Amino acid sequence: MKNNTNTSNMRENAKNHLIQPWPYASSIGNEYREFVSNGNGIYIEDTKGNKLIDGPAGMWCSNIGHRNEEIAKVMYNQAMDLSYNSPWYTSNEPSAKLSKIISDYAPGDLEHVFFTTGGSTAVESALRFIHFYNNVKGRPEKKLILCREDGYHGSTYLSASLNGQSRTSDWMNYENENIVKLSSPKSFRIIKNKSTQEFEDDLIDELEDKISEYGPENIAAFIGEPIQASGGVIVPPKNYFKRISKICKQNGILFIADEVVTGFGRLGHIFSSEKVFEVIPDIICFAKGVTSGYFPLGGIVISKKLIDDLRSSNHSDAMFGHGLTYSSHPIGCAVALKNIELMENGILDNVLELSPIFQRRLKTLLDLPIIGDVRGEGLMACIECIADYDDTNPLSLDIKVGEIIDKHCQKLGLLLRPAINMCILSPPLILNQNDIEKIVNILREGITLAMDELKSKGIWSN
Repeated sequence: MKNNTNTSNMRENAKNHLIQPWPYASSIGNEYREFVSNGNGIYIEDTKGNKLIDGPAGMWCSNIGHRNEEIAKVMYNQAMDLSYNSPWYTSNEPSAKLSKIISDYAPGDLEHVFFTTGGSTAVESALRFIHFYNNVKGRPEKKLILCREDGYHGSTYLSASLNGQSRTSDWMNYENENIVKLSSPKSFRIIKNKSTQEFEDDLIDELEDKISEYGPENIAAFIGEPIQASGGVIVPPKNYFKRISKICKQNGILFIADEVVTGFGRLGHIFSSEKVFEVIPDIICFAKGVTSGYFPLGGIVISKKLIDDLRSSNHSDAMFGHGLTYSSHPIGCAVALKNIELMENGILDNVLELSPIFQRRLKTLLDLPIIGDVRGEGLMACIECIADYDDTNPLSLDIKVGEIIDKHCQKLGLLLRPAINMCILSPPLILNQNDIEKIVNILREGITLAMDELKSKGIWSN
């Protein structure tokens, strides 16, 4: 085997042999994406030497920043003590300790933790558990899952079936029989001659109509991200989740909070369901920030009541036939323990202090004519571009405006997450107020340059 060490060879290797996530058919297996060579704090650096603020924190996950030596030492030490054990017939101390800490932070009676490898497998595990639970309880017909447009829950088969985004719907297969889609709680472009309260009422009416249509005896659960992240940082109306939770309880429908993004600091708390949205779910899914991207780890926290129901059932021999080779991985759990410790020692407080400043400074960009909406909560935000304020079609520019803005911002030192006509931000939680000012200044200049480019091409004018 040849040892290709230079960047040029590595690029060719990637282009010729590496299949990247979410490729188009025209480029699959023949695609080069820019190498990132190193990271430090809130910055990453590409192989060309360009230093960039990591605006998306990787994929919503690099919460404590890059190159944290304490985390690196924990990984090394744990690997030297125990690198792996089979969760089928043994256990390890880091996972036991982590399960207790997570259960302590979880709201209500959520006391039991099942560890997975990431967010997709966390959601998949939650769905498998709920279906198992209803089978054991003698309700095999109770299978339907309520989810929402603009939601994102993963890439495994069941988790992906819950997604409410159109980008893959025409070309990928999904589980359709047991999935019921509700409207997105995104008010921008939708509310015309109605109040926010009326919009919220419409969403709740739709939920009740769906429950009546399909029957509560057939509906297993509702799942929702407290804030729809990949869908464009969609913050729901104030009492939306409280009302959904109440209706679910009244109808015997379990409530799953997908906190893969909003958990572990993004909104200033380990979990946000109760702290921010005033609901206590039956199950919480988590991943990403639990290890700040240093090791793949996810999981679900399950209500004690559900576990007690299974233990007291008449089917003591029923097996929850679901598990993963890397469930409760000792290195991942050790990393998570140190990550939570770091968050407790100032990072969560930093998020709570800076969040209102971050949101307020980003909203100053609304004076730019191509910007239609700036929204967010905590240290996550979305800048949505429009052709004009009255246009109801978010794709009316017929180009990927977000990518054009990202291109200009990258040249100025800021990496964004472009999503068609939106630019999404979720920076590392260790940033400071000066970093916020730098981000906003780069955004203003980058968006202005993007507008100039669009005008010069005759694509857009204000």
